[in-house]
Amino acid sequence: MGTEDAGRPGLRERKKQQTRIALSWAAIRLTVERGWDNVRVEDIAAEAGVSPRTFNNYFAGKGEAIAARHLDRALLIAEELRAQPAGRPLWEAVTSAVLTRFAMEDTGTDHAGSGFEGTSDQWLAGVRLMVAEPALQHEFVKAGVAAEAELAAAIAERTGTDVARNLYPRLVAGAVGAAITVATDQWLRAEPPVSMADLLRDALGQLAAGLPQP
Repeated sequence: MGTEDAGRPGLRERKKQQTRIALSWAAIRLTVERGWDNVRVEDIAAEAGVSPRTFNNYFAGKGEAIAARHLDRALLIAEELRAQPAGRPLWEAVTSAVLTRFAMEDTGTDHAGSGFEGTSDQWLAGVRLMVAEPALQHEFVKAGVAAEAELAAAIAERTGTDVARNLYPRLVAGAVGAAITVATDQWLRAEPPVSMADLLRDALGQLAAGLPQP
């Protein structure tokens, strides 16, 4: 194996990850377009070009497939944070990592299939209905817990702290997750439309400043 491949997943793992992403985004697209009750696992599998059996190898149900996008994004934010220059202040590094990953979704460079900026009103309305679906809430909570743990680990590495002994990395990870959640909700409901990047930058900037009173 060449040195350029060190630390990179093999072809099989990359293909599996691509299939997982395709299934997750197929579940999101169909649910946004048709509504929760009008989407079956068979529909999602067909949209992604695989069999229902393959779908079941990745996810226990359509709710887990939808929530997987939240978890995968958090894993990539943690990966991006680890790649930030070592001397960069923490909140600058976190903000850069978050904005970089969201920008990649917006341009489609992470195979997302749908960005945040320039989204149609019809799509936004469907997303609002999807995220409010009670059957999805448990899956979002599970994904959020796993996402926070991964981000906390990356923050602990960067700050030289111990997740098991220090509150700090988990507090920062929880705050970052909350900022993303609030910014996303604000973006979904804003009239007229606003920039997701601006909302994220504002939310994280307020956290970095210690949430001063307005």
